[in-house]
Amino acid sequence: MKAAVVVTPGTIELASLADPTPGPAEVVVKPAAVGICGTDLHIMDGEFAPAFPIVPGHEFAGEIVAVGAEVTGYAVGDQVAVDPSLYCGHCYYCKRARGNQCENWGAIGVTVSGGAAEYVAAPMANLFKLPAHLAARDAALIEPLSCAVRGFDVLPRAMASSYLIYGSGTMGLMMLELAKRAGAESVSVVDLNPARLETAKRLGCSAAVASADEIEAPRGFDVVIDCTGVEAAIRDGLGRVGRGGTFLQFGVAGYGARVAIEPYEIYRREITITGSMAVLHSFDRAGEMLAAGVLDPSIFVSDRFPLDSYASALDRFRAGVGRKILIEP
Repeated sequence: MKAAVVVTPGTIELASLADPTPGPAEVVVKPAAVGICGTDLHIMDGEFAPAFPIVPGHEFAGEIVAVGAEVTGYAVGDQVAVDPSLYCGHCYYCKRARGNQCENWGAIGVTVSGGAAEYVAAPMANLFKLPAHLAARDAALIEPLSCAVRGFDVLPRAMASSYLIYGSGTMGLMMLELAKRAGAESVSVVDLNPARLETAKRLGCSAAVASADEIEAPRGFDVVIDCTGVEAAIRDGLGRVGRGGTFLQFGVAGYGARVAIEPYEIYRREITITGSMAVLHSFDRAGEMLAAGVLDPSIFVSDRFPLDSYASALDRFRAGVGRKILIEP
C-alpha cells in the first residue's frame, strides 16, 4: 500500500508499505478521509511521536475491508470513524477512568501507523459505525469534535455565560458551535487571520476581532478558551478571565512554551485554570452530534487533497490557510 511517512522530523515522503492485517479483535479500514491538525505539525517537528518513521493521521473514517476472527458487530463494507486513542486499561489512571492520562498512552497516527495511508488497522473497540446519511469523507471531523466535547466536559456550563475563544481555526470554530449550544450569553472570537474570522461571523459569533481590546467587557469573561497554543494568546487570555471564571488551555503548545501567571490574581479572583487533553469517553457522543447536524461539513472543510499531496497539505495548514484540510487516500 501507499502511505505518507514522516521519516525523520521535518522529512515526509510517500512510501510503499506492506498492507496491514487485522489482529483477532481488529479491523482494517480503507480511509475515505484523513484530517490534518496541529498534532501532525508537532509530529513533523519531532514532538509527540516516540519513534520515527511514523505514518501520521489520527483523524480518519472509512470503510472496513477486513475483520479479525473475534470481531463482532462489524462487517466488511461497514462505514466507520475511528477513535485513535490506545489506552493500556490497567495503569493507575486507566483504572480511574482517565484513559487520556494513561501511563502507557498511545494513539493511531501518533505512536503506531495512522490513517494517512491506503489501509490502517484499528481495534474493534475504537469504532463508531456511521449512519447511512453521514458520508465517511466528512466523518473525519468526528475525532476533532470529540476533543472539543472533552473540552466542554471539564468546563462549567452555567447558562448565560460569556465566552472568549482565541483562534478561529477548526477547533476554535467547533468550540464556538458547542458554546452556542451550551447556553452562552455571548461567544467572542479572537484571531489574526481575517478569512477565519469571516467564518466565525458566518457561524454566528457575537464578535470576531483581531484583539480582545476591541470587545467591551469591563468584567472580563466567564470562560476563556485558548485554541492556539501560542504564548501571546495564552498570556492575553489569562488576563481576560473574569472573577470566578475559568481558563481552558485547549490548544497544543510547543514543549518549550512558557507563560507567567499572577498567583495573587488567581487567588483574589478565584480563577480556575484547567486543561483538556484529546479524547475521553467523548468519541461516540461526537459521532452522534455530527450525525445530528451540529456541524456543517461544507463550512468546516475547506480543502481536500490526494494522498500524494500530503506534504503540500501540511504546508498549507502550517501557513494558516483554510480551515479543516482533509487527505483522501
